[in-house]
Amino acid sequence: MNVLGLVVEYNPFHNGHLHHLNASKSLVNSDYVVAVMSGNFVQRGEPAIIDKFSRAEIALKMGIDIVFELPFVYAIQDASGFANGAIGVLERTGIVSDLVFGSESSDIEGLSQISDILINQPKEFKKILNRYLKQGLSFPNARKYALNDYFTQISEEKEIIEKLEKSNDILGLEYLNALKLYDSKIKPQTIKRIGVNYNEEQYTGEISSATAIRKLIEQGELEKVKAAVPDVSYDILEREISSKKGPIFLEDMRDMILAKVRMMNRNDFSKIDGVKEGLDRRFLDCSKVSSTVNQLLMCVKTKRFTLTRIRRTLLKIFFDLTESEVQLYNKYGPQYLRVLGFSKKGQTLLGQIKKVSKYPIITTPSRYKRIYHKLSDESLSSNKKFNSIPEIFLKQIEYDFIASNIYSLLYKDRKYSIYEPDKVTKVLIHED
Repeated sequence: MNVLGLVVEYNPFHNGHLHHLNASKSLVNSDYVVAVMSGNFVQRGEPAIIDKFSRAEIALKMGIDIVFELPFVYAIQDASGFANGAIGVLERTGIVSDLVFGSESSDIEGLSQISDILINQPKEFKKILNRYLKQGLSFPNARKYALNDYFTQISEEKEIIEKLEKSNDILGLEYLNALKLYDSKIKPQTIKRIGVNYNEEQYTGEISSATAIRKLIEQGELEKVKAAVPDVSYDILEREISSKKGPIFLEDMRDMILAKVRMMNRNDFSKIDGVKEGLDRRFLDCSKVSSTVNQLLMCVKTKRFTLTRIRRTLLKIFFDLTESEVQLYNKYGPQYLRVLGFSKKGQTLLGQIKKVSKYPIITTPSRYKRIYHKLSDESLSSNKKFNSIPEIFLKQIEYDFIASNIYSLLYKDRKYSIYEPDKVTKVLIHED
């Protein structure tokens, strides 16, 4: 049985995503498709343009059989942490056979060779990396140049630097790293990314980036994106916007974020993941002279710290995600499989996953405390069904709830701003 695993955000689902989905299914001759999808906050360090259940609904209608949520604590990390969580979810289903990701180079062998270096960390590579870091480069740039120098010494490969500059290649490399760290038997494959770069702001019609699509929507020009997204995606975007639940952008958190940062001191910042090398002072000082989130971001941004990294760090500050927590989550991986939705066909596969997975499958989040107590009882028993660590399970899922509580406050119509929406929103079941 071929079970295709995909890592997605669908923010929003566009024609490029449809190409990736169809090409991936064809490549592995899949019997089922399982996706792990970022929830209400995404890897760019922003709230999703529409909520996770609406995006999961699109995914199911476009042919995905089960949508699992990527826990929040991984969704807002860098490429390494994001991949750790996403691959962890797919691996812990116990049933995914293949992973297919989009890539600018579409060179799985070359990416795997780079991955081996990053996993094994040869002494010479570490020496070169440290030299670049001491020059004040950001870690991604230092790693890029160190890999390029190292490969120049050991091979005739001339395109290493290109593979380390393109967004999808970078993320694909981290997927390969995570597969090796989990000692996974999932087979990785790649397809050539088509069209524009994912962060291209210029709208280019039928094949446009999610960044360009979101920009048009933010400008109130939803009608213009119709050519770039499937009808199903457009209809659900239109539904969510007309009902005043969306669209949602980081600037909508302006009051929350500025209030949070202005109430903090340097000691508060010191515990947050990613706050280092003077970022605490920059956030404090910039919050005093900024009246918008964008002003704050542009003020804090430096050559060493990219805008995307600053956005992610800002969300970690807002949600009090500490460095010690992140290290713990990345060490032990996701502790549960949260189902957002499934098709009738996917329901059969979900039954099989429940039989083989060593991690709890969550379809009714309101029962999470029962699962926690069961895990706690199991931890004292020699006859364990699950491998989840109770306290980490509890922390991870409660972060998901907190993220959704905050997200619901961002809806344009306040009648939707209910408390703990995750506990009352039912899992989606799509009739094939």
